[in-house]
Amino acid sequence: MYQPWKTAKPYFLAAPQTLVFLMFLVFPIAMIFIVSFWQFNIYSMTPAFTLDNYIGVFTSGATLPTYLNTLKYMVLVWSLCLAIAFPVAYFLSFCIQRESLRVLLFLVCTIPFWTSNIIRMISWIPLLGREGLVNQLLLNLGVVSQPVEWLLYSDFAIVLGMVHLYNFFMIAPVFNSMMRIDRTLITAARDMGASGWDILKEIILPLTAPGIAIGSIFVVTLTMGEFVTVRLMGGGQSASVGKLISTQIGSVQYPLAAANAVVLLLATFALVIGILRVVDIRAEL
Repeated sequence: MYQPWKTAKPYFLAAPQTLVFLMFLVFPIAMIFIVSFWQFNIYSMTPAFTLDNYIGVFTSGATLPTYLNTLKYMVLVWSLCLAIAFPVAYFLSFCIQRESLRVLLFLVCTIPFWTSNIIRMISWIPLLGREGLVNQLLLNLGVVSQPVEWLLYSDFAIVLGMVHLYNFFMIAPVFNSMMRIDRTLITAARDMGASGWDILKEIILPLTAPGIAIGSIFVVTLTMGEFVTVRLMGGGQSASVGKLISTQIGSVQYPLAAANAVVLLLATFALVIGILRVVDIRAEL
């Protein structure tokens, strides 16, 4: 007997999630894409179709250096996050035997998330500033004769702040992948005479690759659009695409900001597709 309810039931169950997806992701992106083709002047913007905004993005002398600077931050932050996350995840997964202690140490990694991003950024100022604790320590130890200027309001400070913010997004998926590794594989490899380096290279790294890919996607997408850290830790002396978009919005240049947002979205999407082409993450999901 045909029962329409049973046929339509899956669609009703998926409808709320689909509506949320359309309302809070698809619709905003579509509006940004539409506005990027509008005309604007100093006083107002007009709903119309023009490519002037994209022409301005690609012909501006400041655009390419800004995008390259953003890419530089992304590469540095990703590299440092991976360099920190892999040893931490390895230690928690293979060196800590007690489950309760492992969970406790993993929760310690989440402590920075107990407060807001802005407060975490501001907390670096009394530490790295010209009169901060680090400079005072270096001066008292005689390591330097005058305060180190590049500790704050520099590219170093921006990268440090981003690593502080987003390192856990790399630790969590890498740790999850390592916890899924069958320990009998490692035992068998040791019984066959494999060294620690061979086990790391042939077993742990390949099986952890999906977690590294997921963490990389998180870090890449977050750092490519970052602007608060660049503004606070760079002291207004460094540029990123996110900060450029924020400045354009502040000066009511919405179509131009939307065009930059679309270009940034496509660039980030290309990076994510590149990661997915290298590593298959379906097994991890």
